[in-house]
Amino acid sequence: MNPKSLLFTLLLAVPLSVSAQSPTSAQIDQFKSLPKAQQEALARQYGVDLNQVQGSSGNSEPKANRAISVVEPLENGNTENQNEDENKPTEEEQAFAKKNNGLQPFGYDLFEGKPSTFAPVTEVPVPMNYTLGPGDQIRIQLWGNENRQFALTVSRNGTIDMPERGPITVAGLSFQQARDKISKLVAEQYIGVKAAVSLGELRSMRVFVLGETRTPGSYSVSSLSTITNALYVSGGIRHTGSLRNIQLKRNGKVVHTLDLYDLLLKGDTSGDARLQAGDAIFIPAVGPRVGIDGEVYRPALYEIDGATSLQELVNLAGGMTAQAYPQITRIERTNQEFLRIIAEADLTSAAGKQARVKAGDLVSIASIADVTGQYIEITGAATRTGKFAWVPGMRVSSVIRKLDVDLLPMADTSFAAIVRTNPETRQISVLSLELKNAVNRPGSAADLVLQEKDQVLVFADNGKADPGQNSAANAQGYSREALFEPIVKRLKTQATPLAPQQTMTISGPVRYPGEYPLPATGKVKDAIVMAGGLNDSALMLEAELARRTLDENGVERTRIQTIDLANAMNDQADIYLQSRDRLMVKSIPLFGATRTVTLKGEVLYPGEYTFSDGETLVDILQRAGGLTNNAFPRGVVFTREKLRVLEAQRLREAEQRLQGDLLGVQLEGDSFGGQNAQRVDQVKGLLDDVQSSRPVGRMVIDLQAVLNDSDYQSIRLQDGDTLTVPIIPQAVSVFGEVQFPTSHLHVAGLTVDDYLDRSGGPTRQADENRVYVVKADGSVMLPEKSAWFGGRSQQLQPGDTVIMPIDVDRLNQLELWTNVSQIVYQMALGAAAVGNL
Repeated sequence: MNPKSLLFTLLLAVPLSVSAQSPTSAQIDQFKSLPKAQQEALARQYGVDLNQVQGSSGNSEPKANRAISVVEPLENGNTENQNEDENKPTEEEQAFAKKNNGLQPFGYDLFEGKPSTFAPVTEVPVPMNYTLGPGDQIRIQLWGNENRQFALTVSRNGTIDMPERGPITVAGLSFQQARDKISKLVAEQYIGVKAAVSLGELRSMRVFVLGETRTPGSYSVSSLSTITNALYVSGGIRHTGSLRNIQLKRNGKVVHTLDLYDLLLKGDTSGDARLQAGDAIFIPAVGPRVGIDGEVYRPALYEIDGATSLQELVNLAGGMTAQAYPQITRIERTNQEFLRIIAEADLTSAAGKQARVKAGDLVSIASIADVTGQYIEITGAATRTGKFAWVPGMRVSSVIRKLDVDLLPMADTSFAAIVRTNPETRQISVLSLELKNAVNRPGSAADLVLQEKDQVLVFADNGKADPGQNSAANAQGYSREALFEPIVKRLKTQATPLAPQQTMTISGPVRYPGEYPLPATGKVKDAIVMAGGLNDSALMLEAELARRTLDENGVERTRIQTIDLANAMNDQADIYLQSRDRLMVKSIPLFGATRTVTLKGEVLYPGEYTFSDGETLVDILQRAGGLTNNAFPRGVVFTREKLRVLEAQRLREAEQRLQGDLLGVQLEGDSFGGQNAQRVDQVKGLLDDVQSSRPVGRMVIDLQAVLNDSDYQSIRLQDGDTLTVPIIPQAVSVFGEVQFPTSHLHVAGLTVDDYLDRSGGPTRQADENRVYVVKADGSVMLPEKSAWFGGRSQQLQPGDTVIMPIDVDRLNQLELWTNVSQIVYQMALGAAAVGNL
């Protein structure tokens, strides 16, 4: 809003009209921030009483102590009347930065902002050569015989009205000249009176900021303003504008140019010319730019002014850092065929420094490489890893002095490895290191002498790792597999026909089996130590070495060699490992294999018995003292873990088939007299029974025959077998589709039908033609055709279980019988086993 529009709004606030529009406080503050001369001029032009605008105090001057913020940063500016995307880089700027590897133009953030007020900057000292003009205020203080103060404003005629003296022409004079002239006139006019002359409010003037500025337009600035003041007020320069050719135009001619790089890089303000009324600051388009990144202090895009050398560009970027490698300076540029090419320059030479850069070049200062000599390196489970200074003759104990101080608690102190690089061939080899002996006996043969660029690998011992998650993760990162992996890869890469691959593989009962570098000694003992040593299950009698050799026809074949492991571990075997050997350490047969069988129930000495290979159930029962007098051999439950696993698998398969059949019943719809919902519920009941069933793993045996019949097949024991001998039973159980499933006291002479009747008889869902009996020993008696093995009138024995199955054919016409019969059979076996225990 310009001052005239602002004053017009303030005119509406004068309480002469009922419909007057009240100005906002921001508008009043903006008007108050104008210079006094400009306020009075506008008030006279529009006939406004400044007392009504300024308030009851009648003071028309701005508050002396009031801090006026001329420019607000874009990120903190008032978002009212501001584009919400003003703070964000434009799409053009984003694309430009992406095209230049993310480099931003240098210097543009200095002036970025937005004008918050039309008030000029007045907090600057007035120079003695300041030229007075209309609107400036001169303050005169008289003292001596007469004490008076005057605040006189230079009129449009260029004069001030001195009381009792008349007009004095001061326009066009410098402040020093005007002060001398007024002091002289006062001394002549007033006897015994002296004058002190100073400047009060300064005049404002209109200037233009045009071109590639963020907010082009005209601005009211102080008469003391310079080019940079105007740039601040206008919000700064766009990234497409030049910082090195800012033009000050007066009367249509360029009277001065400003290179902001002098201000930004040198702090030189001599080129910041003072403005005059009507001046125009024009910001042309940016000139040629060159980017520089890498090891410089200010990576950015720089605008070059004329011919610029590579050294001058580096100076613009603040110089090279201490990590710079100036001998290789990469320059990307566009050639005459408009192709991007790469050139190099050496900034340590005079020719490289004087090399010219061109518009669009991208200069990259490389970094120096890591330490390349006079070092040794420690990697792995050490408290201080990295590179350390190497001196000739130093040993392992020189860098690892104490095991508990220099190593992590999880470190394997029995073995470490030294990866050595041949300085001539650049190939590596691996040496075994007895770390504990090397540290505890400095200077001994175990304390190996280190060579330049040796890498000491300290491995983690999984047995020492804390169970905590972080410790376990660190132990995994310091394992032999993790630390040796890059070493093995490099050994494979450097292999040639004349220098075979120096790796080998070890398997069997060692702590860390896997692929390892071939020990420099080639000894089997060192290879086993590298793999963490032998487990206690290792067979010391022999080991097997597989070696690939070429026959007379040049065909590679495998040759197996048996070695005496005990002699090899004692360095008594004249066998050395070769490229790609595979060493297999054999395990002691059945080492640590403790096989047990559990005897429960009516056994004289029940418990968990350990048996040897070939022992039978009769042997174990004899060791347990045999059966008690209350034992019921015909009802024993003999379970085996392998059978339990097999039954569990069958139950899962039956469950899956039953779920499929259930889906078929649900999709069938009400095609059977509206009873489909009932059938679905019944099938769901069967499915629930199957899902709740637990596999037993029972194997039907005739214990009496096992004990008394020599012709009966012997039962060889397996690990995990269980024999439960129940007490003599007195009940017969009835389960399934009967009115009241329960157990009944055994009465001699009662038949299957008698016990069914005692349980209330069959239900409507029962299948009376498929009744079967689970005998006490777990065997099942099924009807043959329609006869009940001699009739349903057969008498039952104690411990028997009668099963009345569900009539599956009534549920649906699908082939459910096979699935459900297997499920019910398993359930009957489990129920009988549980009931008889």
